[in-house]
Amino acid sequence: MPTDENRHPLRFGLKTTPMHLSYDEILRVWEEADDLPELDDAWLWDHLMPLAGPPGGAVLEGWTLLAALAARTTRLRLGLLVTANTLRAPAHLGKIATTVDAISGGRLVMGLGVGGTRQPDGPNPAVAEFAAYGFPLPSPAEGLARLTETITILRRMWTEEVFDHDGPFTTLRGTRNGPGPARPGGPPLLLGGWGDRTLRIVAEHADIWNVPGPPHNSTEWIAERARVLDAHCAAIGRDPAEITRSAQIIVDHSDPAATRAHVHALAAAGIWHIVLALPRPYPDNAARRLVEEIVVPVRESGIV
Repeated sequence: MPTDENRHPLRFGLKTTPMHLSYDEILRVWEEADDLPELDDAWLWDHLMPLAGPPGGAVLEGWTLLAALAARTTRLRLGLLVTANTLRAPAHLGKIATTVDAISGGRLVMGLGVGGTRQPDGPNPAVAEFAAYGFPLPSPAEGLARLTETITILRRMWTEEVFDHDGPFTTLRGTRNGPGPARPGGPPLLLGGWGDRTLRIVAEHADIWNVPGPPHNSTEWIAERARVLDAHCAAIGRDPAEITRSAQIIVDHSDPAATRAHVHALAAAGIWHIVLALPRPYPDNAARRLVEEIVVPVRESGIV
């Protein structure tokens, strides 16, 4: 549990999952949120096929959509929760991200995760998605190694004028990335994930750690994963307070009190960035309802 010495201001964002929705429906929510200072950021996901509902339903590609929304907003920080690392070559991803950062005037947060990998058992939607779009599905170990290499390449694209790279999966020669990022060092890096090996990468590289919260995972489980992250930080001599703890929760429009209870529990566990994921269809004034029914009452209760 956080002490008075390490408490941070509680920040809120929203997430629109571009599945079975039109661009206009998503744009409406983002433009409304952009006018609400109580919301700090807005997020998309990174899938190419629906994960629920009719398999032939509409899905908008994440980075293309993010660029369009960056051009139509002025204040919100923005990103993908999270980019599937293996869907794009690392330097190509760096160029895409830098372009969105330029369009947004430096508002990008670089959300990144391992992406789909081969799993020994249980349902795995990545199998169909990767097969449909011609991507090989790596093992978990390869996925983690590729993630680490991508982080290295992104950092170099954002800090070096020209460089070569000889890595386990990628060879680059004379890589340049102009224009450079809006902020020195590039956008902050958000890493999503919860496995022990992933959390070691988070400890080494991330500015922000994000994990799915209720209803997918309990606050107690998140607190346990946070302790693992703390141990990794201690092992490498990093102050764990340098990493913002972030969780996304699915909003229950019919029971905002339940959503507020989840926020209170997460804040008590040291999670100080809450992403409110909107279930579809989006009601009128969806972003304003988040502020009025969740953000303001939580803050008025004493969490700041």
